[in-house]
Amino acid sequence: MLDYLTANIAFWMTLFGVQESLLELRLGYLGRYWFLAISASLLLSFLLSAPITIALIIKFRVDPFSFPGNVILCAIAAVIFGVMLTFSQWLILRQSEMTPRVFAVINTVVGIIVYFLVVWINEGTLEWSGNPINGWKTALVFLAGGAITGAATGKALDFYCERVERRLIQLSREREEKETKERERLERERLQKEKQEIEKLEREILERKRMDREIALEEERKWYEEHGDDDFDYEDDEDEE
Repeated sequence: MLDYLTANIAFWMTLFGVQESLLELRLGYLGRYWFLAISASLLLSFLLSAPITIALIIKFRVDPFSFPGNVILCAIAAVIFGVMLTFSQWLILRQSEMTPRVFAVINTVVGIIVYFLVVWINEGTLEWSGNPINGWKTALVFLAGGAITGAATGKALDFYCERVERRLIQLSREREEKETKERERLERERLQKEKQEIEKLEREILERKRMDREIALEEERKWYEEHGDDDFDYEDDEDEE
């Protein structure tokens, strides 16, 4: 049991330590809480799974050393561990708008799969009781497995975030260009409308002046006709003839 517990600590602490160093560059101060949140989730998962495992072994006679008891206990522990780990990662990742929420689930699933593969490969050198991790080569395998998995998942998140940033920048530029074009279009429409209103007003003024002039000429004609002035200019009549 000490071997498996030590292997678990070596693998996961290395994995999340490497992830923290990568994520801190991308998430800033949020990356500093990564290792603490994961450590807390590991401890809480152990405290939750331990009494359940002990109760199943004592009350339901589940054998942790043979099939299917070992599979049942591992599945229960993996579910509890996965839920707590995903939740702790999600609490940190949700603070960053550019970070994909699904990474918490993917990272947990990948970590669990790789851990079980490493355990399965080194099962012959692990013991349920005795010295923690029998042999330094096995310890290096778990440390290397955690480091490689952490580097791969952390770099994958960094790569994804970089693409999301580029996409957000592109969308922001496109939105700014669209807003600029829209403002220019509205400005052109406003100027065109003002120009049309001015032209309409000028036509109305000219039309009003023309009508006023015609009215004035008509009144002047009537006045001269009524007073019989021989000097009245019948230029308009002559033009009509």
